[in-house]
Amino acid sequence: MLSNIPFEFPPYLTKLATGLSPLPMAVVGAGHPLVMDSARRATEAGFIEPVLVGDADGIAAIARETGWDISAFRLVAADGDAHAADTAAALARGGEVAALMKGHVHTDTLMRAILTRSAGLRTDRRVSHVFHMTVPGRDRVIHITDAAVNVHPGVAEKLDIVLNSVELAQNLGMAEPRVAMLSGAETVNPAMPSSVEANEVVRLANNGAVAGALVDGPFGFDNAVSPEAARIKGIDSPVAGRADILVVPNLESGNFLFKQMVYFMGATAAGIVMGAKVPVVLTSRADPPEARLAAAAIASIIGKR
Repeated sequence: MLSNIPFEFPPYLTKLATGLSPLPMAVVGAGHPLVMDSARRATEAGFIEPVLVGDADGIAAIARETGWDISAFRLVAADGDAHAADTAAALARGGEVAALMKGHVHTDTLMRAILTRSAGLRTDRRVSHVFHMTVPGRDRVIHITDAAVNVHPGVAEKLDIVLNSVELAQNLGMAEPRVAMLSGAETVNPAMPSSVEANEVVRLANNGAVAGALVDGPFGFDNAVSPEAARIKGIDSPVAGRADILVVPNLESGNFLFKQMVYFMGATAAGIVMGAKVPVVLTSRADPPEARLAAAAIASIIGKR
């Protein structure tokens, strides 16, 4: 870790969740100590009512070892990643849970179970991932998308990515989120495909494809987040320097960006998949407890609203 700043749970999420009842959430592949710790923290915070899916004996053993009384919660036995993912998807399809949390299962396996047509969880939009980023000591929230699911999205996919991220931001209290389409420069250059695609997404958004948000670009990263950089370059846009949502050109650039914030700035990166009929908490074994708890809180808020 290059930063010694402690991770923080964003306190405003607790305020948003106040008064909301715990959301039924399937924990997919719950039979792992780190996963059980995440589920326990989210349960004790009042964000979720867990449905523990996976190796029943392993889940029970971990609960005993850690002193967590899970007798009040539903435990659904499933053997292996695929069975656990399919079982959780069926619970969501049947309305028995309103959100999913990735546990000790492969991301590809979980997403395959969610996206297969028989699961009944697909919508008209492509699913996409959003990192809700908060930096210790700062009130401002920035969303980075998509840094985990769509590897190299085109214009149509990026439009869905914008719509999903706007929906998330609005549910978290941003009345009119500002969306910056990132590229390597502020001008449209045919030699830089991301700038051409960004310009087309902005055109579609401004022609009515996106409601309740300001979408502009292409922007270089500096001019999306720094008012001073935007002023120096003479960029006149309500989004420039004030972006709430950063839409990256591809997964690699988003992956680099969010990890730089985590490892250089101590940012808390809470990952959520949007675009399916239920929100999906997509956690990693490398995530600190604060990030895993924040992701559960966000999914709970979205699921209730």
